[in-house]
Amino acid sequence: MARIRVLVVDDHRIFAESLAAALAAEPDVDVSAAGSGPAALRALERAVAEGRGYDVLLVDAELGALTSGGTPAVPAPREEGAGVVDGISLVAGVRAGRPAVRSVVLAEKDDPRAAARALQAGASGWVAKDCSLQRLLSVIRGVLRDETHLPPALLTGVLRELTAARKHRTESERLVESLTPREREVLRCMVAGLGRKAVAERLFLSPHTVRTHMQNVLGKLGVHSTLAAVALARRAGVGPADPATGPLGRDVVERGGQLAQ
Repeated sequence: MARIRVLVVDDHRIFAESLAAALAAEPDVDVSAAGSGPAALRALERAVAEGRGYDVLLVDAELGALTSGGTPAVPAPREEGAGVVDGISLVAGVRAGRPAVRSVVLAEKDDPRAAARALQAGASGWVAKDCSLQRLLSVIRGVLRDETHLPPALLTGVLRELTAARKHRTESERLVESLTPREREVLRCMVAGLGRKAVAERLFLSPHTVRTHMQNVLGKLGVHSTLAAVALARRAGVGPADPATGPLGRDVVERGGQLAQ
């Protein structure tokens, strides 16, 4: 019997352990639990190193969520070098680095916008936390057959969100296409987080010329800040300049809406 390896990722320990125990009772399921995004990434790395990678991640939709005060909703032990990794970022990272692993998001409430974001990040399913164990097992086995699972009540809302996202992407793509080839190079450097001097070194231009290109980019994209330009570029699918082809510079800093050196 082929066994399914499942990793439950939830910073509510009681829920994670209870769900792991319930799944472990299935004869064809091996299950472990992780209490944070960084812990999940370490578990994935260990499993691959041991030659027994995970098949499915069950990820809490609120993993790493912050309270209004900016602190984690569920305090976790601090570990050196470990940062907060939210559920959507974890799904996207796993999808990019380990595409064979399927991710299913577990949520306490129906949220079409969050579900659409999860699917865009690479999730294969969105399931209510209070669903039956048999329903969850059906989803786990389904995503391994390359199925996508959504509650019927969410379908219309998710489709609406995905359509709107595609519309925004299309508009962003149109704006990026209005840039000259050199301006697109500058934009990719901005997406990579390069400041004006670093862009000048990479493209063999003067800082003054780079400043002019950056101002033209902002004008053509219809935005007033570098951060807004980067957000629009990412919606249009513009990736960062390849760090291997030139020096990586300092983070972009804006003061009073002006580009800083």
